[in-house]
Amino acid sequence: MIGIGLRIRDARQRANMTQQMLADHCGVSRAAVAQWELGTTRPSLDHLGDAADALGVWVSWITGEGEYTGQEQEAVPYRPRGKTVPVIDFVQAGDWNAVADPYPPGRGMDRLVTEQTVGANTFGLVIKGNSMAPDFQENDKIIIDPDVAPQPGALVVAKLDGEEEATFKKFRPRGTDSAGRPIIDLVPLNDDWPILHMDADHPGRIIGTIIEHRRYLQP
Repeated sequence: MIGIGLRIRDARQRANMTQQMLADHCGVSRAAVAQWELGTTRPSLDHLGDAADALGVWVSWITGEGEYTGQEQEAVPYRPRGKTVPVIDFVQAGDWNAVADPYPPGRGMDRLVTEQTVGANTFGLVIKGNSMAPDFQENDKIIIDPDVAPQPGALVVAKLDGEEEATFKKFRPRGTDSAGRPIIDLVPLNDDWPILHMDADHPGRIIGTIIEHRRYLQP
């Protein structure tokens, strides 16, 4: 039995869950869970995230390197339960609201767990560049919820028409034009970067509002 299957089985048993209970959480059949545990098939990335949520463990533990024997010293680690969201890139974020399935194959090669209550389309991004410095540094991670309407001063991810990538900026509404169309400034926190404008001459859309910021300190 391969390591992934053993880890899923042990975590499920220690969580006092049946194969059917885990299957219901992951949206698969009980037979599919049985095949995972036997090592006959490997769960997809999405199903790994669902299983980790249900079992209260990290995806990285389920997919850990090397053999897993199930010995007592290899205890199943505790992980606070929460919502797992995919980490995508700024190109994918540009059309995130346009996809019917919030987690299509190939999107979200990494995941973050948040304990906040978030919408189904919530996703994560890794910061690039220094336009939002000093508050946000390159390689910081942010979690974005498209279901949260931005308020003035909120931090948002937006997409301007004609641009390939989305952008991360401060949201500053400036009212409407004579036709009632909104006028919005997208403001960098770094004064060395220009303010972007979203209006009738520069159309675009707000993709989502930042609800969480992660920075991992290096030793």
